[in-house]
Amino acid sequence: MNKNQKPSAETGAARNRRPSLRLTYVIGSLDRILRRRMSEALAPLGLTLAQFTALSVLDANGRASNAQVAERSFITPQSANEVMNAMSARNWVSREPDPTHGRIVLLQLTDEGRAVLRECEQAVKAIEKQMLDDIGVDTAAGVQQHLEAFVRNLRG
Repeated sequence: MNKNQKPSAETGAARNRRPSLRLTYVIGSLDRILRRRMSEALAPLGLTLAQFTALSVLDANGRASNAQVAERSFITPQSANEVMNAMSARNWVSREPDPTHGRIVLLQLTDEGRAVLRECEQAVKAIEKQMLDDIGVDTAAGVQQHLEAFVRNLRG
């Protein structure tokens, strides 16, 4: 097509469809980059990304069962159990029986766990700051709202 020729309606329609297909690719790419960068930032602090996520979940929710931590951390209950065992050994989480259910153990952050989490949050904030460089506050808030809507829509 030369510079004086106008694109056909079909070409324009194809262009309008393409971004939504590419959006999933861009989101997936962003997820992989963030996981890699966060893992790299957390490693010197002695944490895995799964441990950081679990600490964040416990911080946000107070006490939670292993199953709840697993679900909110996007890992299997078996993986959550391994993560919790490692963090319990480092005195980052405490375990106590659920007073309303004899078989459930509730997990909770210790003061040490909270201190480690705050350190990690600083490392992660630096990544987020870089990601949002040259993005206005309103635009960032809009992107977050859209991403949250995507999550809601896909969860059904």
